[in-house]
Amino acid sequence: MKNTKFVVKVNRGGTRAPEYVQRIDRTPIRMTAHRTLALVMGRFTAEDTVKSIQNSRRVPELVPVQV
Repeated sequence: MKNTKFVVKVNRGGTRAPEYVQRIDRTPIRMTAHRTLALVMGRFTAEDTVKSIQNSRRVPELVPVQV
């Protein structure tokens, strides 16, 4: 049986590659370009992360991952 977890993908606009949240325990939140290094978290934690990094230049979205 597989569980669904989430990673937070962030697009900064323009031609930059999307980034993923790697760590949330420090300020500022640490990002990575490698999805395999992204922090896999539960839905509520991922939603809180999305709310905390949302601004005019960043467009975060939840990406489901089967674990």
